[in-house]
Amino acid sequence: MAETVHTHPPHSSPPPAGMHGFVSDWASDQQAFKSVSWGKAMMWIFLLSDTFVFGCFLLAYMTARMSTVVPWPNPSEVFALTIAGHEIPLILIAIMTFVLITSSGTMAMAVNFGYRRDRRKTALLMLLTALLGATFVGMQAFEWTKLIHEGVRPWENPWGAAQFGSSFFMITGFHGTHVTIGVIFLLIIARKVWRGDFDTERRGFFTSRKGRYEIVEITGLYWHFVDLVWVFIFAFFYLW
Repeated sequence: MAETVHTHPPHSSPPPAGMHGFVSDWASDQQAFKSVSWGKAMMWIFLLSDTFVFGCFLLAYMTARMSTVVPWPNPSEVFALTIAGHEIPLILIAIMTFVLITSSGTMAMAVNFGYRRDRRKTALLMLLTALLGATFVGMQAFEWTKLIHEGVRPWENPWGAAQFGSSFFMITGFHGTHVTIGVIFLLIIARKVWRGDFDTERRGFFTSRKGRYEIVEITGLYWHFVDLVWVFIFAFFYLW
């Protein structure tokens, strides 16, 4: 009769108890970050800090709107465009939102092709994303020009509460600055991808190790954050 051999899994040491266990639990978090590159980790930290800034701006806007005794302007009327003799509410804002959300999709595709090392498709999709972002900024500039021409200022507006102008220019201007910086960053990285800097390990800013397209993903993290923030601005400022 064949002898049955029993194998036992290796014994794992029990987790430390007491204060040592508490320290071990907290230390396990920093182990998870050891596999993340410095670039990606720093981008996440920056986005976290930027979240607090945008959050403070939106909270200040909501506080001003709920505390003012002067009627707040109706966004459907303020941001309406006259097309063919008809006033269409929020049509420009809807197009801007569609353009920005579409750019988030093209950026995701660029990251996908980047990790496939298809530099031409990656560069083209990043350029398309930058074009959509520039289109958004252009429409925002048109919106600003229209409201300034109609008498909106940071300290007053012809439709009611004076805080409307300061809130509008502060929040949309800060977000528009982020989009503009993102467009510039996209153009820089797209150029480096197109000429093969990440394949030849060409020296210069934002060039990672040979064959690594991680900077494309880092750029995508920033761009998706900008798009997400706009969703909150759209909901709180234009729909409320």
